[in-house]
Amino acid sequence: MPARKIRTIVVDDEPLARSNVIALLRRDPEVDIVGECGSGAEAISTIDRTQPDLVFLDIQMPECTGFDVLEQLGPRLVSEIVFVTAHDVYALQAFEAGALDYLLKPFADERFEVTLRRIKSRIVLRDLPTPDRRLFVRSAGRISLVRIDDIDWIEAADYYACLHVGTATHLIRKTITQLEHELDSSTFFRIHRSSIVNLRRIETLALNEAGEYDVVLQDGHKLRLSRGYRQRLQARLKNGTMGPEDS
Repeated sequence: MPARKIRTIVVDDEPLARSNVIALLRRDPEVDIVGECGSGAEAISTIDRTQPDLVFLDIQMPECTGFDVLEQLGPRLVSEIVFVTAHDVYALQAFEAGALDYLLKPFADERFEVTLRRIKSRIVLRDLPTPDRRLFVRSAGRISLVRIDDIDWIEAADYYACLHVGTATHLIRKTITQLEHELDSSTFFRIHRSSIVNLRRIETLALNEAGEYDVVLQDGHKLRLSRGYRQRLQARLKNGTMGPEDS
């Protein structure tokens, strides 16, 4: 179970629907309701102010839909999202937007409990110490876990990040800056505004044709190294067990 309460916001322009979700949440002592909003605009300001762990978000709201809320928050949004709606036509779009679950009104209490258990499991894993942590990724409509130690490097992709794990790639709804702060800095190092590398995967640093350095991974993949990160990276490699031969 979570070691702390799950800070939660409920967003729905229908007061009755909002009250129903809040009533179900109040049954659970591990949930802390930190806000309720009747509009998308209100949700944006409340999420920015409270930085909740979880948001139950209606989709169809006047002036600002649930998808508009996600778009306007962009990389500032670090909460888990559960969409709550009376229309099933948005399910695919919701999961593509990174939603953890999709509750179709009217839903049974048992269905809501399934969602809440799923959220608790995810937050427990997210809060584990970094060496034991895994990241949730979504592919082909399925959620799977990627061991952080298995990640070779990470590439920025707008409001998402692309995890490179061997020959596989996975998109995750986090920005590269968020991951830089969350990952263990003794293992993962940012080498460019658009890439983070697992230090254990570095083979060497090599000059390219433009006279700049590339980070060469053990599998032969080359990543651009920004000048601003070069000296710090070389220092890290020399102080570790591995190191480039170009010093």
